[in-house]
Amino acid sequence: MMILYIILFVIIFVSLVYLLGQYTFWLPHRSWNIPRILMLHQVTAAEPASGMNIQPKKFEQLLQLLQKKNIKTLTMSEWMEYSQSQKSSHQKVVALTFDDGFLDNYTDAFPLLEKYQAKATIFLSPKLDAIAKMQPEHLTIMSKSGLIEFGAHTMTHPNLNNISDEQAIQEIRASKQWVEEQIGYCHHFAYPFGRFSAKHMDMVKAAGFLSAVSTKKSIQSLSAENQYCLPRISVSGKMNMMQLKIAIRVGRYRL
Repeated sequence: MMILYIILFVIIFVSLVYLLGQYTFWLPHRSWNIPRILMLHQVTAAEPASGMNIQPKKFEQLLQLLQKKNIKTLTMSEWMEYSQSQKSSHQKVVALTFDDGFLDNYTDAFPLLEKYQAKATIFLSPKLDAIAKMQPEHLTIMSKSGLIEFGAHTMTHPNLNNISDEQAIQEIRASKQWVEEQIGYCHHFAYPFGRFSAKHMDMVKAAGFLSAVSTKKSIQSLSAENQYCLPRISVSGKMNMMQLKIAIRVGRYRL
C-alpha cells in the first residue's frame, strides 16, 4: 500500500510541476504602467501552429482580447513616445511586432489588423531567401494605411555573433537603407534570432536607429540601459487563450 501512495504522490507532484511550468499564473503581475511589446512572426493557415506561426483564427482572438480589455495597440515609434512621456498610468498599451517580413503578414495578418484597426511594426529582412516575402508594393499599401510601421532586421538574417564586425555593420546599415528606400523611414531594429552582444547594440545606435528589440521574454520599462535590447512577450501559435492572457499579464506564459 505504501508503494501505491508513493507512486500516487510522484504522479501528483510531477503533474503539478508540469502545470506550474506551462501556466505561469503564479509569477508576479507586471503593472500596466509598463507598456508591453508582443513578438510574432507568421500568421497563416497554410502551415501548422508553431512557435513561429499563429493561425489567423487565433491571431484574431488575440486582437479581440486586446479590444475587449481596452488595450491600445501602438507602433514602435508610438510605443517609444508613450514610454518616454508617460502620458497616462491608466492606459493599457502594447506594441505588436512581427519579425522577418513574411508574405502572410500582408495576405493574412494585415486584413485582420485593418478589421480591428490595430497597429503593428514589421521588421524586414529583405534578402532572407528561406521565406516567401512581402514585395515593395505590399509595403507601400500597408504603410499608407496608417496602421503599419516598418523596421529593419538585417539584410540576410545572420546570427550577428557568428559574423565579423564589418559584416554586421553592413547588414545593419544596409537593411536600414533598404527600408528607407521603400517607404521613406526606418527607426527601429530587431536582432535576428535574438542573438547579439554589446558591440552590436552600439552598431545599431550608431546606424541611427531609435531602438532595438530582442527575443528576451520579459516586461520592462524603457530605459537608457535597455533601449537597444528591449524584451518582448513571445506569442506562440501553440498557446491557448489562458496562456496568452497570462503572458500579457506577467511577461511569459511558461518557464
